[in-house]
This record gives sequence, C-alpha cells and structure tokens, in this order.
Amino acid sequence: MQERTPIFTPVLIVGCVIIMASFAVRASFGVFQIPIAEEFSWLRAEFSLAIAIQNLAWGIGQPIFGAVAEKIGDRRAIIIGAVVYAAGLLLSANSTTPLEHQAYAWLVGFGIAGTGFGVILAVVGRAASDDNRSMSLAIVTAAGSAGQVFGAPAAEWLLTFLTWQATFVVFAAVILSLILLLPAMCAPAMASRAELEESLGQILVKAFRDPSYTLIFLGFFSCGYQLAFITAHFPAFVTEMCGPILAGGVLHNIGITTTSALGAVAISLIGLANIAGTLAAGWAGKRYSKKYLLAGIYVGRTVIAALFIMFPITPATVILFSVGMGALWLATVPLTSGLVAHIYGLRYMGTLYGIVFFSHQLGSFMGVWLGGRMYDAYGNYEAVWWIGVAVGAFSAIVHLPIREKRLEGLVTA
Repeated sequence: MQERTPIFTPVLIVGCVIIMASFAVRASFGVFQIPIAEEFSWLRAEFSLAIAIQNLAWGIGQPIFGAVAEKIGDRRAIIIGAVVYAAGLLLSANSTTPLEHQAYAWLVGFGIAGTGFGVILAVVGRAASDDNRSMSLAIVTAAGSAGQVFGAPAAEWLLTFLTWQATFVVFAAVILSLILLLPAMCAPAMASRAELEESLGQILVKAFRDPSYTLIFLGFFSCGYQLAFITAHFPAFVTEMCGPILAGGVLHNIGITTTSALGAVAISLIGLANIAGTLAAGWAGKRYSKKYLLAGIYVGRTVIAALFIMFPITPATVILFSVGMGALWLATVPLTSGLVAHIYGLRYMGTLYGIVFFSHQLGSFMGVWLGGRMYDAYGNYEAVWWIGVAVGAFSAIVHLPIREKRLEGLVTA
C-alpha cells in the first residue's frame, strides 16, 4: 500500500505561525481608530486613509514578494518582509501627523505582503502533496483567522496599561521574532534562474489573455472591500451605534461591559468562526467546483450583511453577524488560491495569486477609505455598508462563467 504523506510538515507549521502573528497585528488596527483620532483631534478619515494605504501597499507588494520568493527563496523574502513590517510599526509609533502615518503605512503594507498569504500559501502549496494541498492551504488560511481571534482583543488589553505608541513597539518586536522560526522552514527546491527567466513572462501573458483569470481578478475585489472595511471600522461602528450592554446579561457577566469591548470581541469572533469556515472550504474545495463554492460564499456574505444593516444594531445582532460573516470570512482564500494553482500550475502560483490579490487589496483600499470619508460626511456607515452588499452580489455573479480546468499550453515544471 502507498504510504500517505503527512499533512503537518515543518513548512506548514512555521507558515501557520508566521501568518498567525502577521494577521494578529494587521487585524488590530481598527482598535486604534478612536484612540489615535481622539489624541490628535483628527477626522475619522485621516487614520482610515493610513489603513487604506496599508491595504493598497499590501496588494502592490504581494506579486512583488511572490516574484522575489521565486527568485531568491521564500525565507529571504520573509526576512525582508518582517524587517520592513517592524520598521513601519516603529516609525508609526513615533508619528504625530496624518501624513506621517499615511507614509509609514506603505512600509507596514509591504511588510504584510512579505509575511502574508502570497508568499506563505505558495511555499505551502509546493510543499504539500496533491491530496493534501487544498486542506493545507485552508489550514494556513485558518491560522490567519486564529491571529484575528486574539489580535484585536490583545490590542484592546494592551491599551489598558500601555499607550498606543508602546503597543505598536510591542507588535514590532513580535514581527521581528518570526525570523527565528525560519530555519525550520525547509521548503522544496526552487526552479533554476534560467527556468524562471524562460517561462514567467510566457505564463503571465497566457494568464492575462485568459478571460477566467480576469474574472477571478474582478471577483476578489469585493472580498477585500468587505473584509478591510469591517476590520478597520467595525470596532468603531459597534462602539458608537450598538445598543447598550445590559447589566446582568450574559455579555456583562463575562466582563464585556462596554460597546468598545464588544467591538474588539466582534473581530475576535469573526476570526474564531472563520477557522471552522476556512477548514470546511478546504475540505469542500477538494471535492466540489471551486467557482461554485466561491459564488455561494459571496451570496451568503451579501445576504448576511444586508440583513444586519436592515435591523436595529444590538449586542445580539452584532454577535450573530460576527459568527455568520466569520464563517465565510477567509473561506475565499484557499478556494481562490487553489483555483489559480489548478488552472495555471504551481511554479508561479505566488506571482499569479499575488496579482489576483492586488484586486483584493484595491477593494480593501476602497472599503477602508470610503468608510472614513462617508462617516465624516454623513455621520454613519450606512452608505458604505450598502456598497459592500452590492459588490458582494457582483462577485457572486462573475465567478459563474470561470472555466475551471488547466489552461492549455502552459510552460510549467
């Protein structure tokens, strides 16, 4: 009998830890919206723009780091990403103007790209067997959700006895410590420089000419819009617009006594629910059509977001929304990355997925930036929320015509 390849390898485990830490820090930025705005008397749009730029830089950096990893090795790319990430956090900790925060957000965004999905999913995808690949990608994605579970509450807890500046310094130290884990990340051998130079351009041209690649690119926009808007603005949204937490209730009895604390816990609940949702997506992606699963996820998000905003915002509806949206949160990532690998092969998965991810981050930029702008203009988030509902429906539709089979004529190893 053929021996089964173990799914939990050093590459997978280290990849999960890196993603978890990187995403814990990234998911916490919404918690700083109100403290930073209040300290400097800024409009909500000022710090929102910094987070939006961070997301845009992440999108721009993702294909760049994917190509860097394919050229010089995954571990070197991750080291560069961690150093840039930590530098951005340290510089932001000493920033006192919106322009400074927005400038250093470029470093943070590029750092997230170097320690995020594009590089980690590519190396894990190459290291996994065909049978384990879909679930391996899902496990790494779920690790990002695990980071989100404790990232926002950890930031909220640190802010009870540290300034936001000191909290940024702590986060920078956490990111730098990831470098110590890299010796255990023994990735598969990379293709030679000659092979890379010979075929990367050819595969990019074929992908750009393929309508399915364009549809995948367009469809990922709404995922970024919805996730980044909620991550950046939902804690403030809940703090200001949710009904009161009643004394003697379940939430009050377990220590969640303010809507501010509920806002941080909501981000944590989204991440917790998404661990199960992402693993389920990985299991289903091996057995069913990825494009139809993606369309179904976007339909589910659209319905949940529409229902939430149509009813009064209460602690109960916040929890229900967080669990429902969380189950669909990053479930798109293993399916989208798996779809790219299935159609275009594994050798340049990092670059090809990185380009698709740029669309995700364009959506992230728009979601975060519009959230701040529309809040300042109208005093609430309702308009930008309904835009998110509309783009979610759009993504559900554009996934349906994707041609889900290997593109003919690819030059692959």
